[in-house]
Amino acid sequence: MKIIKDSTLTGHVLLFILWDIVDRKNKQRFITLGLAFVLLYFFIAPRPIPKETVLLPVQFNSLESTITKEYETDFEAALIPFNQNNHVGYINYDGIVVTNQVQKGYVSLSQEYWADYEPVPDTIEIKDPYNNIVLSIKDLQGYPFFLDKRIFIVGPELQSLQEINPDGSVAWTYSFAAPITTFDAAAGLIAAGSLDGTVELLDDQGRQIFSFIPGGSRLSIITGCALSQDGSKLAITSGIDQQRFLFLERLNNTSTVEYKVVYHEFLSEGLRKAMYVEFVDNDGSVIFEREGGLGVYNMTLRRTINIPLEGDIVDLNASP
Repeated sequence: MKIIKDSTLTGHVLLFILWDIVDRKNKQRFITLGLAFVLLYFFIAPRPIPKETVLLPVQFNSLESTITKEYETDFEAALIPFNQNNHVGYINYDGIVVTNQVQKGYVSLSQEYWADYEPVPDTIEIKDPYNNIVLSIKDLQGYPFFLDKRIFIVGPELQSLQEINPDGSVAWTYSFAAPITTFDAAAGLIAAGSLDGTVELLDDQGRQIFSFIPGGSRLSIITGCALSQDGSKLAITSGIDQQRFLFLERLNNTSTVEYKVVYHEFLSEGLRKAMYVEFVDNDGSVIFEREGGLGVYNMTLRRTINIPLEGDIVDLNASP
């Protein structure tokens, strides 16, 4: 007699023997119960499949050709600046490219103005979204920057800041003790962070009204800062080894401009670069770049949520 050693084969043989022993009536009952079980499982066990997030191209436009100015009067309100593949210009929310120019040098870009310039510019031409020259700045050393519908010139050594009037004259000049690493503007205010770890707040006349040194790190450089739309809140990322996120709110019961730290968090050893910091959700939250992804500070919950991301963040956009 041959002994069967394979357990799977042994199981099959036993099932075959049992099936052969069962009479025909019991076989029908067994088949009926099996079909009933399958049907019951089919209707009870399944779970609904959630909707998947799918990205579909709504618009697709080539940047190889320049659109004529016939669209200027139709889409004056909502234009989105872009700088892609050595092209710079504006596109509206219907996907029509209003302005498309080949980038010639360095570029500064906002919703109201843009300019391309050489490393050491003699003349800076400020243009509107339709490529019209609105201002030509001469005899000023520095680099243009546009924030809060205002025109600024950062000095060549990054230690001075000038605001330019609509007629091209200098409204004011402010000198910093160390090179500027980041700045933001909102509600007529300017928040500027510098290499020595100081954050300075300037009013619309270029006067310092508040100064703050976060500290708490081996290298106290300010890596990012942002102002809320009304200027009452200030978000800062600072330092390397360890890096910190700080959230400040303005005190209203003082005769001078004062901001108080209401939240701070140590992040990690830190990113050694300028970091994205931006108010979103109608100033209800702050998104800030951190090592390994993004941090989201919620002002209602008074805590942060970490979003891990791979790779480098190239831009943040808070528009819906």
